[in-house]
Amino acid sequence: MTTTTADLPVVVIGAGPAGLAAAAHLVERGIEPLVLEAGPAAASAVREWSHVRLFSTWGELTDPAAEKLLAPTGWTKPDPATYPSGGDWAELYLQPLADVLGDHVRVGATVTGVSRTGRDRIVDADRETQPFVIHFTTADGEERVFARAVIDASGTWTTPSPAGASGLAALGEKATADRISYRVPDLKDPAVRARYAGKRTAVIGSGASAFTALATLADVAKDEPGTHAVWILRRGLSGSTFGGGEADQLPARGALGLAAKAAVDNGYADAVTGFRTEAIEHDGEGRLVLAGEDGRRLDPVDEVIVLTGFRPDLSFLSELRLGLDERLQAPTELAPLIDPNQHSCGTVYPHGHRELSHPEQGVYLVGMKSYGRAPTFLAMTGYEQVRSVTAAIAGDLASADRVELTLPETGVCGGAGLFDDPAAGQTDAGGCCAPAPALVQIGVGAPAAAVAEEAPAGGCCGS
Repeated sequence: MTTTTADLPVVVIGAGPAGLAAAAHLVERGIEPLVLEAGPAAASAVREWSHVRLFSTWGELTDPAAEKLLAPTGWTKPDPATYPSGGDWAELYLQPLADVLGDHVRVGATVTGVSRTGRDRIVDADRETQPFVIHFTTADGEERVFARAVIDASGTWTTPSPAGASGLAALGEKATADRISYRVPDLKDPAVRARYAGKRTAVIGSGASAFTALATLADVAKDEPGTHAVWILRRGLSGSTFGGGEADQLPARGALGLAAKAAVDNGYADAVTGFRTEAIEHDGEGRLVLAGEDGRRLDPVDEVIVLTGFRPDLSFLSELRLGLDERLQAPTELAPLIDPNQHSCGTVYPHGHRELSHPEQGVYLVGMKSYGRAPTFLAMTGYEQVRSVTAAIAGDLASADRVELTLPETGVCGGAGLFDDPAAGQTDAGGCCAPAPALVQIGVGAPAAAVAEEAPAGGCCGS
C-alpha cells in the first residue's frame, strides 16, 4: 500500500466531550475525522453518570469550534450560568454535535490495537513515514482503518481503580464483584435504591464522588430505617477533606462537602480513617467484611461502593512508542504540571501539543486520558488541548503553540455535585481549591491523631 498519509483521515478514539471537539476542529481545518466510539451512542460514558451534576457551568462545557458547527442547525447554547447534569450535557450538546458530524462518528466500534503499518514498536526503518493502522471490532466482526494521526480521547471511565490500597484488587474483590459498585449510584432509580435501602454500605474514597454517595445514602436513610454508610478513608480527616465547607470559594462544591460532613455528624455514616483495604471476605451469612493492612476487620456490610479514582487503559496502544510518566501514566512533559502532590486544577495552566507529544509522532492522548491517574481535569482544558493538537496535525504550529484559553477562576475539575438543592447557590467569585485546612470535629469517636492528620495539598476534585 502507499505510504502517503496526507489523504488519510485522523482517527479519534472516543466520542465523548474531547473526542467530539477534536472532530469539530478537524472539520474546521478541512481534515477528515473518523471517530470510533465503543459504546452504542455518542457520549456513552457521560450517559452512565447522567444523574450526576457537574461542577462546571454550561459556559465552560462547550467548545468554540463545536458551537460553530452546530450554529447552522439552529442549536441554542443553554444558559451559560447553569450547571447541567451528565444527562443534560449528553442530550443538549454532545448528541447534537455527534449528529452534525454524521458519518464521521461510528458507534459500537471498539478499538483493539493501534500501530504503524507494517512496523511493530521495535522497528525503526521508515517508521515515521508509515500511516497508523487501527484495528477495531464491531457487531459484524473485525475491521481496520488507516490514519495520518491518532487522537486518543477514550477517557478513563471504563477502568476504575480498585478497592485495594496497593493499586491491585483487594483479595476477594473480584469474587465479590456482584456486591461492589465502582460508580456513584443513582438512588432516585427505584431499582438501585432498593439495593441500598435498609442496608449497610461501605463507601471507599475521599473525593467528590464519595461525598455524593455519602450524601445521597444519608437522604435514603432519612426515609428507610437501617440504611447506614461506613466511609472508609486511607488518610485522616481535616477541613480540606470536606472541600472547605462554607469557606469554599465555590459554594456548590462547598455544599457538597458539608452534606457529606452532615451525613457523618448526623449519624447516617461512620468514618473509618487510616484504613487501607487488603481483603474483602464473606462472613458466612452473605455479608462482606473488609480487612485492613493493619489487621483491622470492620463490621460486616451488605454492599461496597468503591470510588478511588480511575486509570488509563493503555493496552491497545502497546505497539506505539509512548512517553509516559512512571507514576501518573500521563505524557512525560505534562505530568509535572498536573501532579496532584503539587497542583490542583486551579494551578494547572493551559497546555497543548508540545506537552502532549510522544516519541511516536502523530499520536496524542487528550482529555481525561491525558491526565493518566491524576484526579483533576477541566473540560475547557480538554478543548484547548484538542484545538492545539489539531492545529499541529494541520501543520499550523503558530496556532498550535498559541494559548487561546483563559481559565475562569470559578472553573473546577469536573465530577459530581448535589446542585438540586437551591441552598447550594451559584456565584461568580471563587476558585478551584479549598482554603487552608481547618480541623473538624466528627461525631464518630475517631482517634484524635487520625482526625488531626491533614491530607497532602493538591487534588481538589479527585476521589
